[in-house]
Amino acid sequence: MKLVLLAKSILLLTLTLCGTLLFTLVFRPYVSFRRPDSMARSFILWLHGRGDSGPANEPIKNLFTSPEFRNTDWSFPSAPVNPVTCNCGAMMPSWFDIHEIPIKADSPKDESSLVKAVQNVHKMIDKEIDAGTNPNNIFVCGFSQGGALTLASVLLYPKTLAGGAVFSGWVPFNSSLIDQISPDAKRTPILWLHGMDDGRVLFEAGQAGPPLLEIAGISCEFKAYPGLTHSISIEELKYLESWIKTRLQSSS
Repeated sequence: MKLVLLAKSILLLTLTLCGTLLFTLVFRPYVSFRRPDSMARSFILWLHGRGDSGPANEPIKNLFTSPEFRNTDWSFPSAPVNPVTCNCGAMMPSWFDIHEIPIKADSPKDESSLVKAVQNVHKMIDKEIDAGTNPNNIFVCGFSQGGALTLASVLLYPKTLAGGAVFSGWVPFNSSLIDQISPDAKRTPILWLHGMDDGRVLFEAGQAGPPLLEIAGISCEFKAYPGLTHSISIEELKYLESWIKTRLQSSS
């Protein structure tokens, strides 16, 4: 008799526990353990300098370790191979033609080849927008010739972008081209960083840019780096990271 009662007690306890577990699984409120992600998709297009390549610059993105960049896509395209006048017509990767080195504030501009390069950059931007990225989260950055192309590309793009960052670049167009800049493009902020000991794109060429832009009503932050030659420093890239972070838009 005692064994029968014990067996019944065990069976009753088992049924009670199973019922409680079933009720908990079926009726408990759904809880998601997925970490909320408030940052919208963003895009950074990096344009290299004359004679360089896109893949050679890809390690730059490894410096951008802040959580704000977890939804950021990067693109490092390579320039087509073209004859370059300042290199005696030699063929090399080049976005547009350059007539002389070092580049000074009054160096001649080749606007015809520049416009073709700008059109190609605009196609890259359009493709990213078509993929769902808001223009307010698209940044274009570039070094040297890529910096000059960055400036022309963001200013001639018909929409407001998140920003354009120019490293050791110059103004690759004449002042008459400023009349083609749309009111929306004028709202795209520009960051300009330049080494004071640059022997290829002289510091004077960099300094000449921001005043020209400001006259046209374009916001431009200029930062000079004493002792820096024609290269990109870690300090510059870290500043770029913080500059972009303050402009990234959330998904809400």
